Amino acid sequence: MHKVMSNPRVIALYVLPSLLLILAIIYVPIILTGYYGLMQWDGVSPMTFIGLENYKTLLKDAAFGSSMLHSFLFALLSALSLAGYMLVALVLSGRIRGANLLRKIYLIPMLLSSVAIAQLWLKIYHPSSGILNSFLSTLGVKETPDWLADPSIVLTALFVPILWQYAGFYILIYYAALKNIPASLIEAARIDGATSLQIALRIKLPLIAEVIKVTVVLAVVGSLKYFDLIYVMTDGGPNGASEVMASYMYSKAFRSFDFGYGSAIGFFLLIVCLVATWGIRRLTATKDTIQYS
Repeated sequence: MHKVMSNPRVIALYVLPSLLLILAIIYVPIILTGYYGLMQWDGVSPMTFIGLENYKTLLKDAAFGSSMLHSFLFALLSALSLAGYMLVALVLSGRIRGANLLRKIYLIPMLLSSVAIAQLWLKIYHPSSGILNSFLSTLGVKETPDWLADPSIVLTALFVPILWQYAGFYILIYYAALKNIPASLIEAARIDGATSLQIALRIKLPLIAEVIKVTVVLAVVGSLKYFDLIYVMTDGGPNGASEVMASYMYSKAFRSFDFGYGSAIGFFLLIVCLVATWGIRRLTATKDTIQYS
């Protein structure tokens, strides 16, 4: 039996279905997207090869430049928000009452779909009957803002539900990593007179550095390709003030029926995500990691 299972042909037979599935749902669409990005195509008429013209147009497109800036802003804010998630995880991993209940509460948004979350926050942000403006009115605010119709605050208003949606996910990751730290190290530090802040900064955070790197990549790349909540809440409005790269790609491909240009945007977004991942890994890599990578 061992000889059969160690046979390369048998191993390939077991691995082949998974490889075919990955090829079909990941790599083939990527290749086709890159191919369509070189074409002028409305989805119906025959495709016309135009080379890199879509990408040249992309670099001159002011609307796309604005959407890319918004995506980068979301990515930066998402990376910075990890510090807040870490702080909550550090508190929950300590000796406090109700930590298990709080962890379950933080996980509630993860059980909801992005569309459901968007609908919930649309009700909260409603200019006349929303909970938020009603609360501000009780505090004496006479002119309450229209959160999703004001270009100056719409990005901030959108980032709040995104922050709320993914809080449980990152807190759970950090909490699990902190709980895996040997208790003997913490007790030894306390015996030596280390304060809670010193333990957190000099013991806990360095020991979960690799986990932090992974979450930074997840937060940045996830924000760069974020789409669904923004599409439901504002559809890129008002007047493109909340447009991101993914929503702009959707608009060009499925509303303007410029599938070639939309594919070019999608492929460019892929390249941006790959470069961002590589850049974060290089910036956070240790000398040993760089040597063996």
